[in-house]
Amino acid sequence: MGGTSYSDAAYSSRMRKHADDGTDSFTHDAAIRSGAAPAAVHKLLDPSIPNAAGKLIRESFDSDIHPESRAVVFGWDTTGSMGGVPRTFQQRMDKLMAILVKKGYLAHPHIMMAAYNDATTHSFAPLQVGQFEGGNEIDEALSVIALEGGGGGHVTESSELLMYYLARHTDIHCWSKRGKKGYVFLAGDELPYPTVRASHVARLIGDKLQSDILTSKLYPIDGDIKSLHGAEVKAAEGDILAELQERYEVFWIMPGGTSHENNPEVTDRLQAMFGQNFLRLPNPDDVCELVASTIGLTEGYDLHDIKSDLISLGADRGSVDRATTAVAKYAGTRTLSKAATASGTLATAGGSDDVKRL
Repeated sequence: MGGTSYSDAAYSSRMRKHADDGTDSFTHDAAIRSGAAPAAVHKLLDPSIPNAAGKLIRESFDSDIHPESRAVVFGWDTTGSMGGVPRTFQQRMDKLMAILVKKGYLAHPHIMMAAYNDATTHSFAPLQVGQFEGGNEIDEALSVIALEGGGGGHVTESSELLMYYLARHTDIHCWSKRGKKGYVFLAGDELPYPTVRASHVARLIGDKLQSDILTSKLYPIDGDIKSLHGAEVKAAEGDILAELQERYEVFWIMPGGTSHENNPEVTDRLQAMFGQNFLRLPNPDDVCELVASTIGLTEGYDLHDIKSDLISLGADRGSVDRATTAVAKYAGTRTLSKAATASGTLATAGGSDDVKRL
């Protein structure tokens, strides 16, 4: 997948039409809530459906349009207070694409939209996984995510299932051909479960595992986690997060204003698992600035240059300051190797003025 180019004009037209019509830009979610569609994962995001070649693989492959593709995954928690973050991202996604491409951070991004809820409850959409796309199919995949809601009463959701899918069911040329890792951004305010349960994988994806898999050997198993999940952890093997990190730079975004943003039971464990890649985002409206800053830093650009790049494209200075503050600790672990240059192209709506704000 990913053989088309992203058009700001097409994105703007889609969003303008929804505004003019007074319709919800998350079309599948709106259809479910109105009763026009069944409460189920949209077929474009069903993790059990093979691709056109009959393989249960999501592919980020080079093409004539994208000769040096780079895989980028966004995985959204769709429970409770997290529902607003994907909406914020959708409103600003075209500007994120402009920053990545026009400033040369990633000249040929292939974007996958994905989401997770809770496979241990009655969730109808515990795992949603799109394709890697280079064009406005990105918009379509985001628009059919079911923002299910629910959650509450505990501090775990099924992000480990998305980690498993990405580790075992993706094929990315940036890694296999060039040795460059893709990116995974997981956004949520609750912990993954401490194990990838074989029963959940069989039901939602179709793989038959011999045993459960540990989510991470760095996951602190104590307190309530030990009392609730100790037996299943003891019987599990492997380390799915470490497996995923072999091919991807994996980040966890903790948005502000959510249920567990200041719950040490959650944040301490996430910090232990993700280290400097655990990013706090006090204002969820800054999510695109945060992602752009993180990718720029990882690609070797200086944080001060990144701030200037964001502001030059019209980003709100307050948002830039908050986002770059959020990545300051991570910046200290990176090595400067590049200066930003405009190396990519992006189809825009009416010229450069249309990509001047985030």
